[in-house]
Formats: sequence, structure tokens, C-alpha cells
Amino acid sequence: MLVDTHCHLYLDAFKNDIATVISRAEAEGVQKFYLPAIDSSEMENLFLLESKFPGKCIAMMGLHPCSVKENYQDELAIIKDRMAKRKFAAVGEIGLDFYWDKTFTKQQYEAFRAQIELSLEYKLPIVIHTRNAINETIDVVKEYVPMGIRGIFHCFGGTIEQAEAIIDAGFYLGIGGVLTYKKSGLAEVLEKIDLQYMVLETDAPYLTPEPFRGKRNESSYLKYIAARLALVKNVPVEEIEGVTTANAEKIFGL
Repeated sequence: MLVDTHCHLYLDAFKNDIATVISRAEAEGVQKFYLPAIDSSEMENLFLLESKFPGKCIAMMGLHPCSVKENYQDELAIIKDRMAKRKFAAVGEIGLDFYWDKTFTKQQYEAFRAQIELSLEYKLPIVIHTRNAINETIDVVKEYVPMGIRGIFHCFGGTIEQAEAIIDAGFYLGIGGVLTYKKSGLAEVLEKIDLQYMVLETDAPYLTPEPFRGKRNESSYLKYIAARLALVKNVPVEEIEGVTTANAEKIFGL
């Protein structure tokens, strides 16, 4: 059994063949699909997919840092309203992204902290997106460690020192297609990290692993990430599947 801890299967990239995409993934042993939110523009599609595949496709709720704009307070109000009405698997994906645009840096910090506080209120894990801001993100997370914060650093691609800081904060590393890229350097970092701190993800339709890089990613490709991690850790792929699935169960409270 495999768990895709991070995939956007509700996006338009899958609107014409989502049932087939789910079936292909299930044929490869993927049993659960965790769906991080982006912003209110995609909420309807997120909930629709969850309702079509109950118990398999499981929604999170949150505001992606790249969606933090002038209206971020309105977006946060929608998130608070939704979370008051039903249970979610996690608050995510949230965080800091200084790659594309730094116009709303201050607002990104405010939105990140506000959503961390929501996660603590509802006793939920958080799923973190960070790009060109990993040290800044770790610094914010450290502020909340005494309060019991927990979660996943999605799409981890940092250094060994950053990995250790994340683990020390009680978080898991989300390992995806980047591991299969020859020039990423991620394999050398993960060689030194215990498997008990990792979960698997695709981030579909993004970050497609080799040998399909450049094409649409999907959850059935999780097996290629698991296989690569097995080589890196020099263990059978069944051990990768078992440990990472158990870790996903721990973080999401299955």
C-alpha cells in the first residue's frame, strides 16, 4: 500500500480522465490521495473530487502562499468558515514562497502564522510549501514547536542541515519526483536521513519523476519515487512502502 500525501488531482489537468487516473494509481497500490488546497477559486473542484471518491481522496484546507494577494484576508475568512463547518485532514498547503514574487512578503508571513494558529486550534497537522524561503519557513515553525505544531515539509529539496532542523521540529519530509532528477542532489541528503522521517508524494500534476519528466504527473508514478528511494536507502521497495505509509498514517491520524 502507498499513500500519495500531496496531489492536486482536482485541477483541470485531470478533468477529462480523473477516474482512469485514480484506477491506474490503485493498480499500483496507491490507496489514499491527500488533496492540498490552493485558494477559493479551486475549492468547488476540490470538494467535488472528494465527494466522488469518499475515503480515498481526502481534502485539506488552506491558502497557498502564491495565492496570498490583496484579498488574502477574505481568503482566510473563507478558510476559517470552512474549517468551522467540517473536518479536514490538515491545514495546507501553506507557507512562504519568495521565488516568483516578493510583493506580498509581509502578507505571506501573516497568512502563514494565521493558518498555523488555526491548525493548533483544530489540532491538525500542517502541510508546508516553501520555495526560496526554507530557512525563513523553518524559523517560523520553530516559534510554534512548544505549542505542539506538526506536519510535513512538502517537496523537500534542502540541505542536510535544513533536513535536521525540520526533523528536530517534529516534521516529516515530503519526498517527490525531485529525488529522481540527476542534478537535484537530494539523494545525497536522504542517504543520511532515517526513513522514519519521510513520506511520499507526487504533487501531481507537477514535478513529474523520471522517466516521465516533462509530462503530466499522476499518482500512479509514486512507484518510481519509491523505487528511487529504495535505491538511495539500499532497502527493499516494500520497506519504503511500509514505512512511508505508516508515517502518513501517523501524521494524518488514519
